Amino acid sequence: QVQVIESGGGTVQAGGSLRLSCAASARTFSYVNYFVMGWFRQAPGKEREFVAAINWSGGSTSYADSVKGRFTISRDSAKNTVYLQMNSLKPEDTAVYYCAVRRSSALALKSDEYSHWGQGTQVTVSS
Repeated sequence: QVQVIESGGGTVQAGGSLRLSCAASARTFSYVNYFVMGWFRQAPGKEREFVAAINWSGGSTSYADSVKGRFTISRDSAKNTVYLQMNSLKPEDTAVYYCAVRRSSALALKSDEYSHWGQGTQVTVSS
């Protein structure tokens, strides 16, 4: 069973920074050349939306236009962990952020293309 656990959420003022972490269980890495990890977010009353994704083996990345230049996704293979560094945060970034695993080497932007999800972590940006 694949387990995905997010951490690092919190409250920050506009313009500030936060780093989210996503730890996946070791079993995920039996597909070491064959999966993608992504970040999504969902604000109250809105649909879940794509934020960023990274191919675990090659390190290729994809970002939503709304976060390009402000957010950076990265991975630490030794720790089986993916990070989302969020800078220049805006109130509209406020949401529950979810980490997810996709068992494919191809990056994907749709939530239904990811099979395993974490419980989410709240990010609140005050103005």
